[in-house]
Amino acid sequence: MKPDKLLLELEQLLEQSGYRLRKERGSFKGADCIIEGDKLVLVNKNKPVESQLGTIARVLSQIDLTGVYVKPIVRKQLEKLWDQLEVSPGESVSDWEMD
Repeated sequence: MKPDKLLLELEQLLEQSGYRLRKERGSFKGADCIIEGDKLVLVNKNKPVESQLGTIARVLSQIDLTGVYVKPIVRKQLEKLWDQLEVSPGESVSDWEMD
């Protein structure tokens, strides 16, 4: 799955899980937060797609996705991202290989 397509799929998963996604420019990596009770994920749109995938994958790893349908190919890619995050936390996400 191409990184752009995977990014769209992961963005939909965030929304299904009750999070709002904002893509902003700035000198930040991206993260999730709660503002006045709203769950928000902030992604730096100046960063490469692979970096944005890493940000969203980190947030999704903290969410219980039990009741959310995840396409099998998306789940496979997401688990691959989670493995990358756990095994090599210092590795640059732009070095990840995407199928």
